[in-house]
Amino acid sequence: MITMLEGFRTIPVCTLRSPAEARPLGEALVAGGLPVVEVTLRTPDALAGLAEMCKVPGLTVGAGTVRTAQQMHEVLEAGAAFAVSPALTASLADAAHALGLPFIPGVATPTEIQTAVDAGFDTVKFFPAEASGGVRALKALTDVFVDVRFMPTGGITQDSARDYRALDQVFAVGGSWMLPLAAREAEDWEAVRLAVAACVASAEAER
Repeated sequence: MITMLEGFRTIPVCTLRSPAEARPLGEALVAGGLPVVEVTLRTPDALAGLAEMCKVPGLTVGAGTVRTAQQMHEVLEAGAAFAVSPALTASLADAAHALGLPFIPGVATPTEIQTAVDAGFDTVKFFPAEASGGVRALKALTDVFVDVRFMPTGGITQDSARDYRALDQVFAVGGSWMLPLAAREAEDWEAVRLAVAACVASAEAER
């Protein structure tokens, strides 16, 4: 799964306004050339929206903001292919290992990174990336944790994403800039598709 995410280079992070937008938003991602999404569990009906997105052909759907072992079970039942958390706890680690669900725990400090490694996770989310020092801070961390791979997320834009992706140990960057809220509110899915396509083109230009 991590190899697949690495191929995308960018992971769209989405807080759904309602389950009703899940399918057209997922279809816009696929049509725009970025068939992957992390659906955050930040709204009461997020699980229902995640389940709807899992019905979109060709779309790889993960769950974000997974904070409890119960949520880990729930997102797997809803169809999530991977899970992402803002932090790591023993119960989350145990649940991920028991379920066999690919899991990317959130970290921001050297202690948190080492804790994740000790728990069996060498692929982590650097979060909140910009508030935690941005590219400069992550570069310092990668110099120490040479065997860990990172997915920076939080406050990243299309312009700053390229600076993160320039770091060898960054396998993908998470963000929501390619899912413009105004277009989603207007249900202008073609505008969303174009924003997604622009994101893909920007990442491809870096290769």
